Amino acid sequence: MTSQSTVPEGQTRNWFRSGTPWVWLTGAAIGVSLLAMLAVVVMLAWQGGRYLWPQPVWQFTLTEQVAGAPRALLGEMYARQTLTAPSTSTAAGDEVARYLVKVGMRERYGQSFQTLLSSEITARSLPADVLVLKRAHNGVAYGFLAGMLEDGQPLLAEDLPATLQRRIQLVQGFVNKTQRIRLVEMRKINQRVEALRLEEKQKQRVEALDTQTLARLQAERGELQRRFDTLSGQLATLNQEIDRNQVLLRDAEGTLYRIPLKEIEGAWFPNSMNRWDKVRHWGHEMAYLLTHDAPDNASGHLFPAIFGTVLMVILMSIVVMPLGVIAAIYLNEYAGKNHFTRWVRIAVANLAGVPSIVYGVFGLGFFVYLMGGTLDKLFYADALPNPTFGTPGLLWASLTLALLTLPVVIVATEEGLARIPVSLRHGSLALGATRAETLWHVVLPMAVPAMLTGLILAVARAAGETAPLMLVGVVKSVPVLPVDDIFPYLHLERKFMHLGFQIYDLAFQSADVEAARPLVYLTALLLVVIVVGLNVAAMGLRHVLREKYRALTL
Repeated sequence: MTSQSTVPEGQTRNWFRSGTPWVWLTGAAIGVSLLAMLAVVVMLAWQGGRYLWPQPVWQFTLTEQVAGAPRALLGEMYARQTLTAPSTSTAAGDEVARYLVKVGMRERYGQSFQTLLSSEITARSLPADVLVLKRAHNGVAYGFLAGMLEDGQPLLAEDLPATLQRRIQLVQGFVNKTQRIRLVEMRKINQRVEALRLEEKQKQRVEALDTQTLARLQAERGELQRRFDTLSGQLATLNQEIDRNQVLLRDAEGTLYRIPLKEIEGAWFPNSMNRWDKVRHWGHEMAYLLTHDAPDNASGHLFPAIFGTVLMVILMSIVVMPLGVIAAIYLNEYAGKNHFTRWVRIAVANLAGVPSIVYGVFGLGFFVYLMGGTLDKLFYADALPNPTFGTPGLLWASLTLALLTLPVVIVATEEGLARIPVSLRHGSLALGATRAETLWHVVLPMAVPAMLTGLILAVARAAGETAPLMLVGVVKSVPVLPVDDIFPYLHLERKFMHLGFQIYDLAFQSADVEAARPLVYLTALLLVVIVVGLNVAAMGLRHVLREKYRALTL
């Protein structure tokens, strides 16, 4: 008989006491977390990539007859599912493929997708001359380029596809000019006219208008009216140029459609594109998606939402950091250990667990209605009943999220202050420094890494919040950004867009949820990238400061 070697019980006990199993368990948990995060990012990138990548467009010939001819469809193969024919069917037990096809043209089909069974399809092909038109409304359009119209007359061109691309760029330039005139130039004039009205109203309330003041106001109004009329003429001319061009698109059944060029944002022939053409198209679409500032978000432009998200997080950080640091300094450095401070710490800990929607309701009632309404009565009484600050906006959203993340900053900063050795404070005081000088020159610099830790946690939570923002300032689309070249340049009273709300709106409120699903994934990926980017920047700064003050703690 051979004796089996066993691990002595003492060695096992010592192995557990050494802490090695817990080190491996912690490492495994970190590894699983990193893999889960990587899987989420890869899934979002993969699902969102199809929104920008040009997919092949199939032409399906169906068994269904329309006006004595087989029905035909053009569309992208979106999904495929294998089914088993029911027992009542003549092909019982046979496998049948069900295709989800993106056909676009919502104005004709009512929705962007149709379901086809393989038994209904008699033929399918990939025509090289299929044209895809990306439109601002009603989804994409698939068809064959049948011609172009200019002022209702056929446009003769040797290279019609190249002419179409040039005309799209030309019309888009005209559209951008009209947006600049309406949203910037005319807005400046309207703002100045409103300022003159308020000035006249204020002077009339204080004292009677003299002849000189009245003449000045009338002269300035006349000049503003002349400028407005000039811009209106330019706008009318640009609109005439925009409305001149139309595209003739023929679908698979031969029906001809006239599509105004002003509704088209892009055109391409996916079945004739090689791999390099598709990569260039993907890069162009990504740049257009991230940088184009559209007056509405019907076609999924994300730049206003990205800008609003980053701006709100920055404003929130500017507000929450001083408040959180001051509160933590008071609790750790000045407040005594009594019942009051104990209850304050309990309250701070409990505030961190309050649902975010409660903060939204509080922000709406306190910030918007109470503070905003009071500001309107004190400083903008002449503009009432139109509210200036007494309505949801960027300022109130930033303050609401600052209040929401305040407990996180307080707790992290206070823990950092508590870890600083007391001997450093005593040494500074022994050298003749006052308590305030010790706090400012010794304690706070060493606590900066902990403060940035609180900021990282605050940004991570605030950037993804959606529920409170729906009550205090975020909207689906805005005509202008909160920042422009009109004084005071940063307009805190304006509403803004947010990536989190865009995800909610596209996923649940979109007119065509299935078509918007890839954009939902892409928007979620952008939100994750922004949050990770802000956190990485704060972590890098924290590491630099931690290394700088490491020697003081030795």
